[in-house]
Amino acid sequence: MKFQHFIQDHQNHITLISAILIVAAYLSQFGLHNQFGYTIAMMLASIIAAIPIMIHAYQALRVKVISIELLVSIAVIGAFIIGEYNESAIVTFLFLFGSYLEQRTLAKTRDSIKLLTEMAPATAQLLHADGTTEEVDLDDVDKGDNVLVKTGGTIPVDGTIIEGSGYLNEAVITGESAPVTKQPGDTVFSGSELSNGTLTVEATKVGDDTTFGKIIELVEDAQDTKSKTESFIDRFAQYYTPAVLVIALIVYLATQSFTTAITVLVLGCPGALVIGAPVANVAGIGNGAKRGILLKGGAVMDDFSKIDTFMFDKTGTLTTGNTAVTQVKSYTDNETTAFALLARVEQLSDHPLGKAVIDHVTEMTLPFSTMTVTENSTVKGQGLIADVDGHHVLVGNKALLTANQITLTPTQETDLASIQNTGSSVVIEAIDGQLALIVGVADVVRPEVKAQLQALRDHGAKHLVMLTGDNQATANAVAAQIGIDEIHAELLPEQKVAAIKTAQAAGHHVAFVGDGINDSPAIATADIGIAMGSGTDVAIETSDVVLMQSSFQALVHAFALAKKTVRVTKENIVIAIGVVIFLLIGLIIGFIYMASGMFVHEASILVVIFNAMRLINYGKLPTSPAITGKTTMAHSN
Repeated sequence: MKFQHFIQDHQNHITLISAILIVAAYLSQFGLHNQFGYTIAMMLASIIAAIPIMIHAYQALRVKVISIELLVSIAVIGAFIIGEYNESAIVTFLFLFGSYLEQRTLAKTRDSIKLLTEMAPATAQLLHADGTTEEVDLDDVDKGDNVLVKTGGTIPVDGTIIEGSGYLNEAVITGESAPVTKQPGDTVFSGSELSNGTLTVEATKVGDDTTFGKIIELVEDAQDTKSKTESFIDRFAQYYTPAVLVIALIVYLATQSFTTAITVLVLGCPGALVIGAPVANVAGIGNGAKRGILLKGGAVMDDFSKIDTFMFDKTGTLTTGNTAVTQVKSYTDNETTAFALLARVEQLSDHPLGKAVIDHVTEMTLPFSTMTVTENSTVKGQGLIADVDGHHVLVGNKALLTANQITLTPTQETDLASIQNTGSSVVIEAIDGQLALIVGVADVVRPEVKAQLQALRDHGAKHLVMLTGDNQATANAVAAQIGIDEIHAELLPEQKVAAIKTAQAAGHHVAFVGDGINDSPAIATADIGIAMGSGTDVAIETSDVVLMQSSFQALVHAFALAKKTVRVTKENIVIAIGVVIFLLIGLIIGFIYMASGMFVHEASILVVIFNAMRLINYGKLPTSPAITGKTTMAHSN
């Protein structure tokens, strides 16, 4: 056992020694004209290089697997029997050298995971109750502990800021490097880098339970999860390898040529076929991981590439999930004062529409907080009445105005109806008995959605559907802005599931895109469930694809990446099978021999590896608007 470990640990050194002996052999033959030295050097090169190959063959046989190494081992023994030491030396060296290059390439495709794990902090500055700090191992931090993070430091835990503020780079979580402003009460994630400021964070999750820890575990598991193509190739190889042995035996019986039979064994090794699919999937998954796109394995890649129908939740997916002022109709000569009065009255309420109005007026940089309120009252179901800076102000719905004998003109009625028909909620303001403003407030459509939905179509999506619990008018208004093919509104969660099942029954391959919270049943039902948003256990655990950046650019990249990965996998299979056919035909015709055939065979392995490596840098990094506030998941309708 120790000998086997020693050989495995020094396989690269053995490959180098084998190469040196082969070079020495040729120098002896052509430089010194010493045939004996040539033969001895080739024999030594063969024996040394064959040892690790035969060990792998033996280990595979112990678990009842007839491996590629067994084919090479038999071929080397056969070459020794017929005295072709140069053939056996070159074959074993090329096999080991191919294995070395293969491992180097696979390691490169896993760089994204290596970078992630290296970003994981190993220690934390534990903040004690007396204000002192102590650097401790991350394993010694418990939930509820407070940790101190200074400028340039890495957040060691998932938690909540209890003191301090600053800008965080959350690229390891979202794939988006734009700094995020964080204040007390905000959530932070392990692995994020503090660009400036000092934070005191109360730990809510530690170690492997953090979002960052789960991301690393998820991507590592995904890279080890086989696609349907890989599973098929594994099953194929189990039967293919014994078949090559049988074919070699038949060739020997038919030709009585031991050399030809041995050459069949060498050339029949399905190395490129076996490595082509897994290296493509590893590279594709690594590409996604660098961009904050978590694809849960090769099987997900396969299924995602077949999607023809995308179904979307509306709120928090097609829209931002945040209400904002979208339309304004003004009937006053002093609109600035009207907005200031409106914001001041809305400060008296905690209604979400009021927050949207206050945010809008704040962006207009109008002073309103210092305005004096002398009287105010709330009228249930209608709105607010207040006296502000000497003005009598009504803020609410049409019923509030009617109750206070304020009548809308036909033009104003038309304006009100047009805003309501867009699906917007309405805030009406009257000042001193006169209508001043009609303000439309709605959930804001993501600005990039329309273009990105078209990009999905360009990559093969046939049907785009909105499933929402919101009212029909709002759904229609959003759909009109972004170009959705089909709308289903006022749905309960179980009705979304029913809509997905109906599409599947009609033969469609369905992906559902939601926020991973209220949409969990729909995400679980779809052929591919896609969660848009960062930092939730539900999003990471329920869905097949997680877009940590919560952007449609990332969605389009993920869809295109899945298709590209499957296409590269198929290309690799064609290359591998084509090379084997070429070699066997060449052997029959007589222009391919053992050494030259092994060279072509190993070259084909490198070709499929380099073909798969193109996936590592496939596509441009998706861009998204800079994040300037909290990174949160919006609740769906």
